[in-house]
Amino acid sequence: MTAHSLTIRLHPADGVVIARTDILPGTTLADEGVVAAGRIPAGHQVATRPHGPGEPVRRYGQIIGVATRPIAAGEHVHAHNLGMGDHDRDYSFCTEARPTACIDPPATFDGIIRPDGRVATRNCIGVLTTVNCSATVAQFVAEAFRRNPFTGHDPLAEFPNVDGVVALTHRTGCCMSEDEPLRLLRRTLAGYARHPNFAAVVVLGLGCEVNQIAELVGAEGVGGTPNLLAPTIQGMGGTAKTVARAVEFVREVLPEANAVARTPVPASHLRLALQCGGSDGLSGISANPALGAASDLVVRHGGTVILSETPETFGAEHLLTRRAVSEQVGRKLVELIRWWEDHARRHGAALDDNPSPGNKAGGLTTILEKSLGAMAKAGTTALVEVYRYAEPVTAKGFVFMDTPGYDPVSVTGQVAGGANMVCFTTGRGSVFGCKPASSLKLATNTPLFHRMQDDMDLNCGTIIDGEETVAECGERIFREILAVASGKKTRSEAWGFGDQEFAPWVLGATL
Repeated sequence: MTAHSLTIRLHPADGVVIARTDILPGTTLADEGVVAAGRIPAGHQVATRPHGPGEPVRRYGQIIGVATRPIAAGEHVHAHNLGMGDHDRDYSFCTEARPTACIDPPATFDGIIRPDGRVATRNCIGVLTTVNCSATVAQFVAEAFRRNPFTGHDPLAEFPNVDGVVALTHRTGCCMSEDEPLRLLRRTLAGYARHPNFAAVVVLGLGCEVNQIAELVGAEGVGGTPNLLAPTIQGMGGTAKTVARAVEFVREVLPEANAVARTPVPASHLRLALQCGGSDGLSGISANPALGAASDLVVRHGGTVILSETPETFGAEHLLTRRAVSEQVGRKLVELIRWWEDHARRHGAALDDNPSPGNKAGGLTTILEKSLGAMAKAGTTALVEVYRYAEPVTAKGFVFMDTPGYDPVSVTGQVAGGANMVCFTTGRGSVFGCKPASSLKLATNTPLFHRMQDDMDLNCGTIIDGEETVAECGERIFREILAVASGKKTRSEAWGFGDQEFAPWVLGATL
């Protein structure tokens, strides 16, 4: 696409093009030979040829829906005339899986090597809870180590290598089924307790909850975690005694936690969580494919990238099954899609209830269109494995993790699986953060980047503006990933985001 063009064509077979900027009625779209029949907002689509009712509409060379009424050339194509339609998807397992051309020697970043050999990108102390009933006590512990904005007193001033004492609380842990819902919660908490970005961890329980602290520590192998304190409030004799003991423990481990130094380590230690939220019609054109180019570089340097948000893969999963290294891996993904279809039906919903109102205002229409743009974050390398929510990610390369599409819940699962950084694309604007991993914000368009410059880390709108190619932007993102992994703070970290965004996926009934 050229910088002077009013629209962006993504594939020769497409029946729509995307407005690069607001297009007024009567404007001639010279590249397409049509005249705009009405106002086309930036990021929205305009038809380049007529479509009859029921006729498939293509973008990215793929079907994004069907015309729900006649669409004339030059007409705005959106939710008022585009809807979901039934169409078969050809999974063609493994037909497009290709070996990855590795880069040797790999790039490096300055990481923190733990005594057991694990590599951290941040150095925090965590305060986790088994149940909502211990959430306030956990907050009391973390608050004891926060800087006082009125007096300026900073309890961590003598420990500059410690990135903070972080309380991650949640709203469940009791009155729940003791099968999969409980196993999922324990898997999530254990993933955080074992996360290399935590130098030490306090796990606080109440004492009478379903999610018993002794069983969590034993069943999930958390007991072998170095620098772990796991008391119950009832066992300690109440709030005051529990807070005092937990604060004492944190003070005991602070000198050891601070005694770290960053050292160059291979980029193979990167585990990147791929996310998009507050998306718009430009997400699948700029930030998502640019992050995909960066993802390819991470994989080529030996690292891991984790794509998630299963409901936002619906309609595009056939493009991932073709990249699967085996039919078994591809079928795991298809089984997840089928589970979500059934899950939505049982709750009186449909997967096309996503996109959100904000997504649609930004130019997205059906879930098919959203999914096709979202999957671009995963680049082009082979899909090597599919994981359950919060399951430890051990494979290198591009993997998929089953999560809901809701960003906080999805990222919580990815970080529990071992992600040590989050790359988050947004077109409408998101201020999400995630402790103990850093969250790098990638704006899909230049106006957003300037409007929310205190929250956005990188502008991918340069692609829309014709100033940069997807590959060039991807290389810039990759360099920033290495810098952040080496300790550079992101915008969300500067604001302190990440404590409240911890959100384990809640399955089953609350009893």
